[in-house]
Amino acid sequence: MLVTGASGFIGNHVVRGLLDRGVAVIAASRSLEKAKGMSWFPEVDFRELDMAASPEDPFVALGSPDRMIHLAWAGLPQYLAEMHMEDNLPMNSAFLSSMVEGGLKHLLVAGTCFEYGMQEGELFEDVETQPDNPYGRAKDLLRREMEALTMNLEMVFQWARLFYMYGPGQSQSSLFSQLQAAIDNGDSVFNMSGGEQVRDFLSVESVAGLLVDVLFQDKVSGVINVCSGRSSTVRELVEEYLQKHGANIELNLGHYPYPDYEPFRFWGNTAKLREAVKHG
Repeated sequence: MLVTGASGFIGNHVVRGLLDRGVAVIAASRSLEKAKGMSWFPEVDFRELDMAASPEDPFVALGSPDRMIHLAWAGLPQYLAEMHMEDNLPMNSAFLSSMVEGGLKHLLVAGTCFEYGMQEGELFEDVETQPDNPYGRAKDLLRREMEALTMNLEMVFQWARLFYMYGPGQSQSSLFSQLQAAIDNGDSVFNMSGGEQVRDFLSVESVAGLLVDVLFQDKVSGVINVCSGRSSTVRELVEEYLQKHGANIELNLGHYPYPDYEPFRFWGNTAKLREAVKHG
């Protein structure tokens, strides 16, 4: 089993989840030093991987895996950066194409809810994508390329469309990382937006567990929303987080404007995910 982006926010938890299932893991990451700091490092077959300079036959170089989950993606959370289209898209496309052409039989790639663009409400996998930022456009184009490449091959292709996550290892600029820092610092006030935007959040540990379940079944393929299916306002989620951690912090609502690169109200439908988990 190959995991790319193994030392990243999601990858770290996916590797642990696979090991807990007794799976032999090939963990690939750009940084050997970062990987050495992970608790799972002594338990995996680690391979240093720079997709910009990947070997001529990456499939063989990465251990000829039976299954692969591709989580590697540079430049996050800078969703508006053009490098997603200019650098990430061609680099990931070339790498994944080489893996498929090398003989990979089961590929799961992490996508994003930003592929849906500015559409609102409950989002189903068969809704036509309308990405509205460089990150979403790059992921959407990569998915289309991989669908075309794998369409007539005897292999399983899955695209995990990830929604919002929180938990250990997340970017320090994220909402919940800043909230946790405020708790740790003993702050009395937390600055945030108005908090009325509706989102679909899951802990990164839950997301990792769902990805492992999806990966270990062949019945459900294609695009799969990986999310809670629950619509909650950001304010409700923040208040729940504070209550869970026993923190008494006043919310300074409206301090920041609402982001203009994402819709105000959306969440994911999980019917297809539930079906996949049933078989996982």
